[in-house]
Amino acid sequence: MREVTVLSSSMVRPENINRSGRREKIHLTPHDLDLLYLFYHQRGLLFHKPDLENRFIPRLTGSLSTALEIYFPFAGRLVKVNNQEDDTVSFYIDCDGWGAKFVHAKAESVTMNDAFQSHGYVPDFIPQFFPANNVQSRDALVSEPLLALQFTEMKDGMFISFGYYHMVADGPMISPNLTNGSSFWNFFHTWSKICLNDWFFEGIDYPIHIPVLEIETLPRCEPSTKERVFHFSKKKISDLKVKANYEIGTMDLKISSLQAVVAYLWLSIITHSGLNREEEMQCKGAADMRQRLNPPLKKECFGNVTNLATATTTVGELLDRRLGKTALQISKTVKVETNESYENIAKNWVRNVKMPKTSVGRLAKNSLIITSSPRFEVYNHDFGWGKPIAARAGPANGTGGMLVVFRGVEEGSIDVMRP
Repeated sequence: MREVTVLSSSMVRPENINRSGRREKIHLTPHDLDLLYLFYHQRGLLFHKPDLENRFIPRLTGSLSTALEIYFPFAGRLVKVNNQEDDTVSFYIDCDGWGAKFVHAKAESVTMNDAFQSHGYVPDFIPQFFPANNVQSRDALVSEPLLALQFTEMKDGMFISFGYYHMVADGPMISPNLTNGSSFWNFFHTWSKICLNDWFFEGIDYPIHIPVLEIETLPRCEPSTKERVFHFSKKKISDLKVKANYEIGTMDLKISSLQAVVAYLWLSIITHSGLNREEEMQCKGAADMRQRLNPPLKKECFGNVTNLATATTTVGELLDRRLGKTALQISKTVKVETNESYENIAKNWVRNVKMPKTSVGRLAKNSLIITSSPRFEVYNHDFGWGKPIAARAGPANGTGGMLVVFRGVEEGSIDVMRP
C-alpha cells in the first residue's frame, strides 16, 4: 500500500475571536440533531502541483484563519448539557474560536493517475488523503474539531480535502432551484462576510432535550463496500433527459438532468439487486428548503436547511416502469416539500425523539441515498496554482446504497461515486 505521511497537524483559529456581534451559543434544530449518528462529511479536490517554492502552507492557514472569522461556527465546539431534572441531554455549538484542524501530508510515490481515474475502482489508499476518517458526529464531544482540512502533496499533484460536522452545515442535492450549493461549499467558495440568520421554528423550545437512552444507544456504522466512480458524459445525460421527458409526454412537468440520471441509476441498481418484487424500495435525496420557507432564508444560512425527499415504491412497480415514470416520481417527491411539511417534521421530532437504532437508521437498507450535487461549483476554487481537475468523496456513512454526485470536470458531465 502506498503510504501517506503526515508532516504536521495544527489547530487554526479565527483571526479575531472576540469580534463584536458574534453569537456565542448556537442551539441545534431538530433537522440538525436528527443527523447525530452520521459520520463527518468528507470531500476533496485534486489540483496540479504548483511551484513548491511558494509558501503555500502559510497562505492556506492564513486564509483559513480569515475564513473562520467569518464562518465562525466551524471554529466552535460541540457541547453536551446533562439536564438532571428530566434525565435528558441537550446540545449546542459553543462559538469560542477553538479552531479547525489543518493537516499537511505527503504521498511522494502517488501520481494523479494512480489516485484519480475518471471512473473505475477507488484505490485502497485514498482514505489516507482525508482528515476525518471514522469520525462520527458524537465524537466532536470528546476531541474532534467541527472542521478538519488536509493538504496532501503528491508526486505530480496536490489534494485538498475536508471533513466537517454535518450538524453545522448542509449539502442538499436534488432540489431543482439550487444554484450556489450548500452552506459548506459557500464557505469554500468565498471569504466574504455572511449573515448567520436568526431563524428558528416557532413553537419549539431551545435547547432541545433528548432522552439520555436515545443517545447512549446510538449505533456505530460499519465500513462500506468497494468504492467505484461512474462517469456520465454530457451526451449521455442529454439522451437520458430527452428520453425521460418524452416518456412522460407532458409539457407541464419537466424532468431535470439530475433527476434523469438518478432515475437511471435507481432502475439499474434494482434490476441487478436480486430483491423480491414485493420488497419496498426508496430513493432519498435532500431538498434545499431555503427558498421554500416562509419567509425564505438567505442561501448562505448555516445549519441543515434541507428536508429528506423520499420516493417510495415496490421493486416490482419500479421494474415495470420506464425511465420517464421513475424520474417523474422523483420530481414530484421534491416538489411537494413545503414550509408546512418542514415545520411539522421538526415539531413531531421534538415531541417524540427517536434516534436510529441500526447503522443505517432512517436510511433504510433498501434505499438509494443521493448526496451532494452536480450544481455545486467544485471546480471554481483557485488557491494560486490553478483549478481542481477532479473531485472525490472520503469514506462515508457505512450505507451500501449511498451515491455521491459531483459535477464532472468536462462541462455538462457528472461523476457518481459509490463510497
